[in-house]
Amino acid sequence: MSNDVEIKLSAARTRLILDKPFLGALVLRLPMVAGDPAWCKSTATDARTFYYNRGYINRLTLDETQFVLAHEALHCALSHFARRQHRVKRRWDLACDFAINPLLINEGLQPTPDALYMSEFEDMTAEEIYPNLDDNMDEEPQDQHLYDQPDASGSGGQGQDMDKQRDGEQSSPESDEGTASESEVDENQGGAPQPPPLSPAEQEQLSVQWQQRMAGAAQQAMQAGKMGDAMARMVDHLLQPQLPWRMLLARYMTNIARDDYSYFRPSRREGNAIFPSLRSSQLDVTAVIDTSGSIAQDEMEQFVSEVNAIKGQMRARITLLACDAQVSDKGPWVFEPWEDAELPTELEGGGGTDFVPAFDWVETQDQAPDLLIYFTDADGNFPQSEPAYPVLWLVKGKAKVPWGQRVQLN
Repeated sequence: MSNDVEIKLSAARTRLILDKPFLGALVLRLPMVAGDPAWCKSTATDARTFYYNRGYINRLTLDETQFVLAHEALHCALSHFARRQHRVKRRWDLACDFAINPLLINEGLQPTPDALYMSEFEDMTAEEIYPNLDDNMDEEPQDQHLYDQPDASGSGGQGQDMDKQRDGEQSSPESDEGTASESEVDENQGGAPQPPPLSPAEQEQLSVQWQQRMAGAAQQAMQAGKMGDAMARMVDHLLQPQLPWRMLLARYMTNIARDDYSYFRPSRREGNAIFPSLRSSQLDVTAVIDTSGSIAQDEMEQFVSEVNAIKGQMRARITLLACDAQVSDKGPWVFEPWEDAELPTELEGGGGTDFVPAFDWVETQDQAPDLLIYFTDADGNFPQSEPAYPVLWLVKGKAKVPWGQRVQLN
């Protein structure tokens, strides 16, 4: 059985290299090592090695074996080992599995019977999935994430402590899909010991390495014409500079500010020396807040506060609108460059989301704004055509926009 398992793993890896070169190139970076069945129940990774339980791999088909290889490689490529931060380990591990599996299924790979999948989590990152999970969920991570420190309370992981806690429930070798049978355990005693979690320095170093590996693998796959759309979007998102939305908002507003050098004839009183002078004209910005219920009160306050801080640097006049399915009749609220913008207390909303009324309101004004900023989840009805003025969407969630500049709220 031992040789058959190694042959199956090698064949699965070869097929990935040929059929899915992006995933195959990542899998090649992980040496395959049999783990001790005492701790390795199915598959595992420490961001350096692919560990496997021979009994578990023996029960999988060749297609399912490709799935588990690619699953562990994506944990590494997506730097899940360096992104948990303050989050509960078990819940984070589940979020990572829910984020990876839709990508692999959309790539045409055959999931294993224990693979975690929910269609509503497609195109979502682990950070976005995490708040949607309940700490009391019955599901367990399908593999072992050995790179991470367990929680201080000792809960929430797939490490040895939880395995020991579940021993009573898994006294029978056949009771767990990922546990080797008794004869298989006897045959494979002496497998590789469980590696220790990564230190912060190791996490940082490996994160850079895996990002470089992912970029190289994506380039090769694109040249071969074998890069799926969902995988390409994921790679593009991860490799682009990750800047806070506040910085992107400030950069965008600064770029459209009408600052220029004056060419007016200088006064004779200035003497013989003529120096260029920088003139700033007022910037008119319309800011729209989606009050349909998807944006929390504190998020609205942060948005208005940030716009207020930026406008003071560039003489911007802010016209604030509130809109759900229609523009609030309590507005608009206008703040001159010398006035502090504040979130109105009379905001109303909670209805559906329709973006058309806000743009229709702008069309009724004497002059178009220099910029319109829409703070929303982007889940609503858009105007059919793009306006002549620039539009910046600050989007909470994963919804797309048909035109304009989209900035993801972190």
